[in-house]
Amino acid sequence: MNKIKISKINILWLYVLLFALFCPACGRQEQPDTGVVYNIHYVNNEETKTLTREYTSETKDPEALLGELFAQLKKIPSKLEYEAPLSNGFNLLGYTLDNGQLTLNFDEHYKDMDTTKEVLVRAAIVRTVTQVPEISYVSFTVQGELLADSSGNAIGTMSKDTFIDNAGNEINAYEKVNLRLYFATEDGTGLVEESRRNVVYSSNISLEKLVVEKLIEGPMSEGAYPVVNPTTKIVSVTTKDGICYVNLSEDFLSQPYNTSADVTVYSITNSLVELSNVNKVQITVNGDTNISYREKISLSSIFERNLDLLAVPEEN
Repeated sequence: MNKIKISKINILWLYVLLFALFCPACGRQEQPDTGVVYNIHYVNNEETKTLTREYTSETKDPEALLGELFAQLKKIPSKLEYEAPLSNGFNLLGYTLDNGQLTLNFDEHYKDMDTTKEVLVRAAIVRTVTQVPEISYVSFTVQGELLADSSGNAIGTMSKDTFIDNAGNEINAYEKVNLRLYFATEDGTGLVEESRRNVVYSSNISLEKLVVEKLIEGPMSEGAYPVVNPTTKIVSVTTKDGICYVNLSEDFLSQPYNTSADVTVYSITNSLVELSNVNKVQITVNGDTNISYREKISLSSIFERNLDLLAVPEEN
């Protein structure tokens, strides 16, 4: 009997020893990789705002991760508590990813959405995909053509900051801002300052784009004259590292006003540099910088504030 008891004790100690040796390794192997949590943005059923749901992925490859995010954006919830952005009657035909720029190409049914819903869908998609570290900017095309807004202006490149939530307000809310714009003098050789208070704008566009829109619209006060061809379209306006990149249509090269090249360029530059996040400006035409504006100013340059052109008010 004693031999049996000793044998059992030895076996028990053997199990304890084996457990001590192998249990830590087993624990590490069973420890799951928690992955990265992403916010998938959707549109609420009332179509008044976007909302988010968390999604965890262990995928590192940007192309594969993008595919997962697209799948989530297309997934219709079982309880229908929100709308999936990519399930609104249109199809994503394809996309390209190049140097941080993602271009999404949709079929013609993308344009079937009303304005409010389209902005919300676009915001949800952009906010979701720009969480991929390799993606900084997104542009939308429809059948290969750059998406345009209701006024016919190309929407161009967007970032996660393009769609602004202001203290809980929705992205289609309206804000007020004070702007300082620069227009031409009567003879077109100098700049005059125009202050606009309480300018109401839709907060789904950036302040930089708002400034360029107002410059194209022209001045509102006496003694100030327009500087930019009114048929000019905004292709895109983006700001990175303090430099605002203004991409305009080819109409910008045609000047119907008696305004010098310097005045036009620095009207745009000085007006944008008034914004706190802009220090310099680069102007392109359909993305091309290899252009001499009116055969006087190279658009390959990056422009800084120039107040030498500012007209001195006459003393009474």
